[in-house]
Amino acid sequence: MLKKRIIPCLDIKDGRTVKGVNFVDIRDAGDAVELAKKYVEQRADELVFLDITATIENRKTLADLVEKVAAEINIPFTVGGGINTIEDVTTLINAGADKVTINSSAVRNPVLISDIAGQFGSQCVVVAIDTQLINNEWIVYVDGGRTPTLLHTGEWAAQAENLAGEILLTSMNTDGTRSGFSIEITRQVSTNLNIPVIASGGAGSMEHFREVFINTSCSAALAASIFHFGEIAIPDLKKYLSDNHINVRC
Repeated sequence: MLKKRIIPCLDIKDGRTVKGVNFVDIRDAGDAVELAKKYVEQRADELVFLDITATIENRKTLADLVEKVAAEINIPFTVGGGINTIEDVTTLINAGADKVTINSSAVRNPVLISDIAGQFGSQCVVVAIDTQLINNEWIVYVDGGRTPTLLHTGEWAAQAENLAGEILLTSMNTDGTRSGFSIEITRQVSTNLNIPVIASGGAGSMEHFREVFINTSCSAALAASIFHFGEIAIPDLKKYLSDNHINVRC
């Protein structure tokens, strides 16, 4: 059985790490390079870097900051935000990213997923899905959670599966609330797909990680504020999960 992964996420705005609640109420969370170094020391399995306003501001990801972070880490590094072309991906790979994650551009141009996979391999492509429960339906959102689409989350995930190497699934309903991951949609997507699914949105305690690993088929869980503000140390979390019979990397 594959070991479950613990992934801290650096949400970047104006060159700083930030964190919000339900994709709004953004507050500063620290220096990206220093946080990245801390997560390597704490034995995080991977690191995700999301330039959260690149798409809405119609600009490219901060490649210079990506390069600075990459120089300080030795774990798999996924970068997203403002990626619209193969050239954007090439820039980020050259800056030190191991994988890229695309969201709005994937919805608007699904061919981009296969183009990236064709050039860099499917393992390089993570399709990020921001989803919100509206009238009992999980709906896909783009533009940093600002714009609803007509896509149902499960259907879009199934379509993306044919092209991508991994899905990053974020529940907007629980993002930043620390109330726990959205088990229902995470279970639905992870059970029906044959590629890894990263659960995101809502982590507030070690128990929340245990719950999502036990009750869904996700292969990884991502969190931000609880790690950034020192409320949970990754070594402590991994020990807790191991003690509770969750197969994690030490």
